[in-house]
Amino acid sequence: MSYQRRRGPRVTLYPQKKVVDRRGNEQYAPDLDRPIHTRAAGIPQRSSRAEVPGQLEVNVVRLITEADLEGVTLWGQVEWDGSTWDIAAPPAKRRGTRHVRHWSIDIRERPNG
Repeated sequence: MSYQRRRGPRVTLYPQKKVVDRRGNEQYAPDLDRPIHTRAAGIPQRSSRAEVPGQLEVNVVRLITEADLEGVTLWGQVEWDGSTWDIAAPPAKRRGTRHVRHWSIDIRERPNG
């Protein structure tokens, strides 16, 4: 594990859970009752800042975190850097020796923060 992943900022990951809506349809949603607290390194991927009111801001960051996370998938949610983020792409598990294996998770900041 690299120095950044061990001593990086604290991150709270919420894994996915299956829920049933009022019509009986099964859906996936973040499980806010089972938070996973860990540390991660953040690498900026792309951003588009709004210049006038009403424009959309897009901020995407790749989190590099330890490899032993369970249930973190596309329907999860992340609290990082003081705001709420959605997982933007399916997390990728990078394999290798114990010291280098990790998850790469692309997250997108929610418009309301």
